[in-house]
Formats: sequence, C-alpha cells, structure tokens
Amino acid sequence: MVGRAVLAHLLADKSASAYAAVHTLGRRAPDFPAGAQSARLVSHLSDSLLDARVPPADDMFIALGTTIAVAGSEPAFRAVDLDAVLALARSARSAGVRRLGLVSAMGADAHSRVFYNRVKGEMEEAVSSLGFETLVIARPSLLDGERAALGQPARRGEQLALQVMRRLKPLIPRNYRAILASDVAAALVAAVQAGRPSVQILLSGQMQPH
Repeated sequence: MVGRAVLAHLLADKSASAYAAVHTLGRRAPDFPAGAQSARLVSHLSDSLLDARVPPADDMFIALGTTIAVAGSEPAFRAVDLDAVLALARSARSAGVRRLGLVSAMGADAHSRVFYNRVKGEMEEAVSSLGFETLVIARPSLLDGERAALGQPARRGEQLALQVMRRLKPLIPRNYRAILASDVAAALVAAVQAGRPSVQILLSGQMQPH
C-alpha cells in the first residue's frame, strides 16, 4: 500500500527536480487507474525478488512486506520481510543506488521477544550495514488506506482498530495514531531526496501531517 503511494507520488511530481525515469520492480506490473500512467514509468518483472536485479538508479524505495497470516508461517514471513528486502537492497548497492528509502514498522527491534518486531529490526540492521550514503527507514503505525484495490484480504480486527482510532484521534499520541499510506509515502520521498547522510529513522508521528 505504501509502495503504491510512493509510486503515485513520484509520477505526479512535475517539478524541476522530478526523476527522469521511475522504475518499478515486482512480480507484476503496477495497476493504475486510466490517466495515471506516465511516460517516465518503466516496469521490470521478476518471479523471485530474492534473485531480482535492480536497474541502475540514484534512489530506491523498498516497501515490501507481508503478514504471517498471508505468508502462512514464520519462516515464510521471514523470507519476504527480511530475506527478500535484504536481497533487493544488496542488488541496489551493486546497481549504484546511493539513497534508499525503506518501509519498516513501528516497534522494530532486533532484540524484541515479538517475532514480527524482531524480524523488522533484524532487517533494519542488515540493510543499515550495506553502506548507503543515505538510508531513511520509515516506521509507520497502523496503516490507513484502500487495501481492496491491491487484492489484500480484509482484516476485521484491523478495520475495527481503524474505526476506533479515527474517532479517538485527538486523544491518541501522534506516534500511535493510524496513518495514511500517502502520508508515509510523502514523508519518505521527501527525506530520501533531502539526502541527509547516514541512517535516519522516521517515526510515525514525524510522518503525520501538521
């Protein structure tokens, strides 16, 4: 959901600093409404993201992830959220990518007792060790956005949580409020393009619009 929002953000950019070309890499080409396509968009398909080759680029955004329920097991979840992400990041380094924007999750911690948080933390540490000039890691809280268009299954618990959080928004600390995928995308793109050296963590509250 964040990846789709990042792509839409990049394709809508008509400023002088807009990217000359925007490449996507995935198992299928992005599906956008009529009129949303761009002459700058180039799609690359790969059956396995573990073996995918990133095309030469200056900047890259990785918004890859699943859930244990969808993956089917903890090892299958780890294969996507750690192994595939790390493989893409390594390929990006080989392709000359200097600045990377990475979507992680709130609570990411390589030493956490919670499996999901631990895998996200291990992924962050592994990618951070690759030596990108700029690495921006976004840690959003519960994502708010349209999942049906992406073919993602409905999550009843998540839908109920979103309803409650929307009603109680003023009472919830900024880092814990649900956040729109488009707000995460905008903040991540802006931080990567700013090019601050080393590793930068974007907490959910920092990505909420003021």
